[in-house]
Amino acid sequence: MNLNATDLCLTVDGIDHLKNVTATFQPGRLHTVIGRTMAGKTTLLRVLAGLQSVDSGSLTRAGADLLKTPVWRRDTAMVYQQFINYPHLDVFHNVAFPLKRAGLSREEIGERVRHSLARVGLAQFEKRKPSQLSGGQQQRVAMARALARGTGVLLLDEPLANLDYKLREQLRDEFRTLFSDQGDTIVVYTTTEPAEAMMLGDVVLVMHEGRLLQTGTPQEVFERPATTTVASIINDPPMNIFPGRIERGQVKVSEFQATHTSAHLADLPDGAYRFGLRATDVSLAADGVESEVTFVEISGSETFVHVVVGENAFVVQIEGIHDLALGDLVKLRPRPDRLFAFDEQGALVRTPSYDLASVEGR
Repeated sequence: MNLNATDLCLTVDGIDHLKNVTATFQPGRLHTVIGRTMAGKTTLLRVLAGLQSVDSGSLTRAGADLLKTPVWRRDTAMVYQQFINYPHLDVFHNVAFPLKRAGLSREEIGERVRHSLARVGLAQFEKRKPSQLSGGQQQRVAMARALARGTGVLLLDEPLANLDYKLREQLRDEFRTLFSDQGDTIVVYTTTEPAEAMMLGDVVLVMHEGRLLQTGTPQEVFERPATTTVASIINDPPMNIFPGRIERGQVKVSEFQATHTSAHLADLPDGAYRFGLRATDVSLAADGVESEVTFVEISGSETFVHVVVGENAFVVQIEGIHDLALGDLVKLRPRPDRLFAFDEQGALVRTPSYDLASVEGR
C-alpha cells in the first residue's frame, strides 16, 4: 500500500518548512530524501510519523486519512539522528520496550528481539547497557528496536550523521543489505550526503527550502538534474555553475577565454545559458586558463582545489595529493563534452552522456 503525500504545506513564522510537497512512497523500496540543512527533510518525516501537523494538504494510505489518525494508531517507526536508548535497560530490553507496550507475549517478544539483533549484528550484546557500546552499536540498537516492531513505514532521520567517517562507510554497506530485506515496508531515509543518497536509495527525493525539487532513481537524478539547485545538491563537491553563451552551435565561456564545440549542445538555439561542470570534469593542464587557488583540501587520495577564474569560483577534483597553497596560480582545462546546459532561470536544457558506472555505489 502506497503512502501518498499531496500538497503538504507548513509555514512557521513566515518561513516555509514544507511548500506543496507531493510524493508517493512505495512498499519494498528505500526512498532517500536529500537536501541541505533546513531543506525540510526532518519536518517531512515528522509529518509522515504524525509528530507534526500541517497547514494544508493530505496524507493517505490504503484510503485512510493519516492526518486525522493519532500517532499511536499509525503503523510507523522512526529512528532519529540523535539515537535514543534507555540507559537503565540492557540491549535486549531496549529493543523489547515497544513490544511490551503493544502487549505481545513473552515468547513473541523474545523471538522478535533476537531476530532484530541478529540482523543488525548485535546478537552477542543482549545483556550490555548502552553505555558499554560504541556510538555505532548504540545506533544499531535504535535500529533494531524499530525493526522489531515490524511496522509498515520505517523513517530514518540522518541516522549516520553523528558517527565518524569510517563508521558511516561501514554502516552504509550494512544498511543497504539490511534494507533490501524489508519486504513490503516503506523505508524513508534522510541525508545531506549525495554519496549516501545514491548508494542507499531506490528512489531519490531532492528537497530545498521546503520544496521537493525532483524525484527519480539515482541514475535519473544524477544524469538529469532538473535545475542548477538540484545539480549542486546531488554532487559533492557541488557542480560548478557558470554563465556562457551558445552562438552558431559553439559554446562561449568568457572565463575560459575560448570557444568550444560540443556535439550534444550544437543544436541549441543561440543565447545566454548557465553551464554546469562537475569537479571531476575540470583538470589542471599546462594549456588551460590561468586561475588563482583560494583553498585546498585533501581527502584520502584526492585533492579538491578551489580556484577563482574571472568572477566565478570553481572546484577541481584531482587524484593524488598535490602540494598547492593559497595564492598559487594553476591552469584549468574543462571538458566541453561534459557540459550541462541550463536556461537563465536554472532549468535543465541539455545533459552530456554519462556512463552508468559513474553513479557512485550503483
